[in-house]
Amino acid sequence: MGKGRLEAFSDGVIAIIITIMVLELKIPHGADLHALEPVVPLFVSYLISFTFIGIYWNGHHHMLHLVKRVDARIMWLNLHLLFWLSLVPVVTGWVGENPRSSLPAAFYGGVLLAAALAFNVLQRAIRAGHKDDPTTYAMLSRTTKGTISQLLYATGIGLAFVHPWLADALYVIVALMWFVPDRQIEHAATEGKHA
Repeated sequence: MGKGRLEAFSDGVIAIIITIMVLELKIPHGADLHALEPVVPLFVSYLISFTFIGIYWNGHHHMLHLVKRVDARIMWLNLHLLFWLSLVPVVTGWVGENPRSSLPAAFYGGVLLAAALAFNVLQRAIRAGHKDDPTTYAMLSRTTKGTISQLLYATGIGLAFVHPWLADALYVIVALMWFVPDRQIEHAATEGKHA
């Protein structure tokens, strides 16, 4: 099976996730700066979540450019990733409504950790199916940044019960780590187009 349908479906789901998140933003009641105060926490959580979704969309796009074939296992693992990403709007709203509460911050980290694990499992499955392609296999074998991210998420979940802002800071650090896509994968994907 080709990868086009998988990529198109994933792009559609990610677009819907972003749409749901933006629809949860509340309109300020008033026309002065004071009216913005109640919506700032939800907007900040939206901004962080939008960044995470964008990072996943970018990474997913680059990873699929390396893929030569898709099987049922990859399709189900891709759905597994999309499931966790689809929960981001729920935890985004919960954290935005309760920015000083530990449980929403911990659940937010839990969803981000589950999505990171799902992405890692999908990446490993793609790598396993491309042992005959040294470039794809090598590009998808590097998982150090992913492992560090998962450790920071897990630490953030624990720190959420000390102070939610500590957890939030770790989640932002992970986003900053991934903001620039992997240049080697980007280069390998570009080389593959011209080959």
